[in-house]
Amino acid sequence: MAIDLNIDFSELGKIDPNDVTKWPVALKAIVILLLSVGVLGAGYWFDTQDQIAALEVAEKKEQELKDMFKVKQGKAANLNAYKAQMDEMKLSFGAMLRQLPSKTEVAELLVDVSKTGLNNGLEFDLFRPESEVPAEFYAELPIKVRVAGNYHEFGTFVSDLAELPRIVTLHDFKITPNSSAKIGDDDSLIMEATAKTYRYIEEEE
Repeated sequence: MAIDLNIDFSELGKIDPNDVTKWPVALKAIVILLLSVGVLGAGYWFDTQDQIAALEVAEKKEQELKDMFKVKQGKAANLNAYKAQMDEMKLSFGAMLRQLPSKTEVAELLVDVSKTGLNNGLEFDLFRPESEVPAEFYAELPIKVRVAGNYHEFGTFVSDLAELPRIVTLHDFKITPNSSAKIGDDDSLIMEATAKTYRYIEEEE
């Protein structure tokens, strides 16, 4: 059955707003339509809009959780490899620590450095241990050295230092002609450097 939606606007003034039953069908339909749109709009504004925003947040959080799960899953899959790597690092670290002299061995090591130079034919003009420089778990002991010799002797000296059972490194090299060399000793040179050895700092220190 078709509904006549034509409204006679001349009759609108005669309509009793308190008696909806006598309203024209077209007016009733328009009022119902406006109320429906209003209810839907209010529902969207006060409820659905917040739900959509909450859904977007939840979807974003879901993606973050998925990414986090992938990372953790990858770590879990490689856990045994990580443990093996950690054990290997501990062994390497322990071996390095054993190469650091204790407090009682430092004097011995200084003698070894001096002997290494003398055994290679070098003449020490200066061998001066300086104050320790503390770091996280070790201390540096710088030694200022100035030795006379030739390139070959310098090379074997550096090589022999590297073969010592304890760690010794050389820094701040400076090689100059030996102005006080004897006549005929033209290849004599002076090498100035800082030798550094390292000492493990005990826990009680």
